[in-house]
Amino acid sequence: MLDKIFAMQTELNDYVFAKNKLTDKDGNALSMQAIIAAAAENKVSVNDLPNEWLMNYSKAMKEELIELDEELLWKWWSKDEIDMQNIRVELIDILHFLVSAMMCAGLDADKVMDIYQQKHAVNLKRQDSDYKQSTKTEDDNKQIG
Repeated sequence: MLDKIFAMQTELNDYVFAKNKLTDKDGNALSMQAIIAAAAENKVSVNDLPNEWLMNYSKAMKEELIELDEELLWKWWSKDEIDMQNIRVELIDILHFLVSAMMCAGLDADKVMDIYQQKHAVNLKRQDSDYKQSTKTEDDNKQIG
């Protein structure tokens, strides 16, 4: 299913790029494949496509998180109810931008699963070793990839 989500997101992004006539710095029509190719070619400078679009998608995720937060209730004494339907939609909006960002970072569905499993194992190991700020290092993350 993750493969299908990545394919659908690529299709949506390409549609949005075309509909809005977005181009790269050379004036070529923008596509997810161009961004993915730039990441694969290690074009990761500040003005390269992966950085530009990671920034765009990061900002979009932040804004969607703000929208999600606005749906959540914090007054524990309140009798109000949350709008679960809209909360679910906001979460899916975040997923749209997260998948887009993953592609800009050179990830596909298989690589996401691989790295997720590696990071999951690190997180479990941290829990088993009473992980805390005073002993925190990133050494256990450095072999993930």
